[in-house]
Amino acid sequence: MSPFNGSPPPQAQSLPAPAPAPERAVPQDQAQVQLSFAPIVQAVSPSVVNVYATRIEQRAVSPFANDPFFSRFFGEQYFQTRPRESRSLGSGVVVDSSGVILTNSHVISGATDIRIALNDGREFAVDLVVEDQQTDLAVLRVRDANGVTFPAITFADSDALLVGDLVLAIGNPFGVGQTVTSGIVSALARTGVEASDYEFFIQTDAAINPGNSGGALVDMSGRLVGINTAIYSQSGGSVGIGFAIPANMARLVAEAGVSGGEIVRPWFGAKLQAVTSDIASSLGMAAPHGAMITEIAPGGPAERAGFRSGDVILSVDGQRVDDPSAFNFRLATRPIGQTAELERLRGGATEAIAFPVEAAPQPAADAIAAISGNTRFAGVTVRQLDPALSEAKGLPYDARGVLVTAIEPGSPAEAMGLRIDDVILALNEIEISDAQAFQQLASQRVRTWQIILQRNGRVSRSIVSG
Repeated sequence: MSPFNGSPPPQAQSLPAPAPAPERAVPQDQAQVQLSFAPIVQAVSPSVVNVYATRIEQRAVSPFANDPFFSRFFGEQYFQTRPRESRSLGSGVVVDSSGVILTNSHVISGATDIRIALNDGREFAVDLVVEDQQTDLAVLRVRDANGVTFPAITFADSDALLVGDLVLAIGNPFGVGQTVTSGIVSALARTGVEASDYEFFIQTDAAINPGNSGGALVDMSGRLVGINTAIYSQSGGSVGIGFAIPANMARLVAEAGVSGGEIVRPWFGAKLQAVTSDIASSLGMAAPHGAMITEIAPGGPAERAGFRSGDVILSVDGQRVDDPSAFNFRLATRPIGQTAELERLRGGATEAIAFPVEAAPQPAADAIAAISGNTRFAGVTVRQLDPALSEAKGLPYDARGVLVTAIEPGSPAEAMGLRIDDVILALNEIEISDAQAFQQLASQRVRTWQIILQRNGRVSRSIVSG
């Protein structure tokens, strides 16, 4: 099914290569100090849009809906919820002249209707093409462009950024209208900001406030260096610490939206930990940095490339790796099918390893089972665990059971209480070894079901009627 409401997706294509970084220079005299950012803003601001997302939320009719006293005496029907429409506001960046917009996933998540407005006031309905919660990015496409050519921004190589570089943040804070703030890159490779899989943020003191999410962070050549995403604040307003997703990661998600394809990321096939001072000292390192391998996926790319537990990865293609988050980001921005040069420390010696960048293997057809028919499990889809899937879900490589990947709304499986990412370990004292075994058992009609499952790291047992 096409993601563009019936219209065929465009031919696969790539965005233009990042423009080279200009030479940096500090002001030489008073006249240069008085130079203006206006030319950059005039060139870039048409590419930054407002994003309006509409959601339907269930809200309680009574303010006493959660009070057991009132619930007991007035009855549950008194406290029924009613659907209410809510709207949120964010920003976005035009990345392709056909009307492709990049924004944050959290701006449009759960929206039933999304619209964008250009800085000249024109509004367009858009479709959601890609929503990537792993990076907190999403791609939108204008539904009916009617021949309009949209002003697309140029990507920069965010790896060329340095602390101290001047940047501008453009977005729609608090819904007041398009706003430009200036500042510098105050830090790079920040982690611990959001609960995303690829934390490697640009930190800036350019003022970023609610509503700026999804907007542009641009350099002094008017090129996109990041997507404004989060702020550190105790008041809800800017205190001079804002964070942006680097353009090199945003570019990969944008390209998937432009081509109408899906995001395919590299898989290393190993678990990593940060190198502490004690570890660095034991390895003879002058200072702690790098990502240490703690466990190898059987048969995975890392094992085939000759890595083993205890190895420390120091760099990717010459880019220093400070911790596992840095390594994950560096590898995730390498194209599938190419070779990355990894610097490895083993036994006090370093060496360069040519690592083929490849995706995780796709599951076989019989590794997925969708349950239907007259059974309590009707409406659930499961996938048997493999090393790549186990790693993605934070499970041991040898984990057993099947993972719940989808549940149909209103289905018996949903009514039974199953949730996405549950791991079903056993049914009626029979261990689940694969998807086909689960399908065979779950399709039976029995009086009661005894289910053992793992949820959020905890194993529980429950009994439900058949």
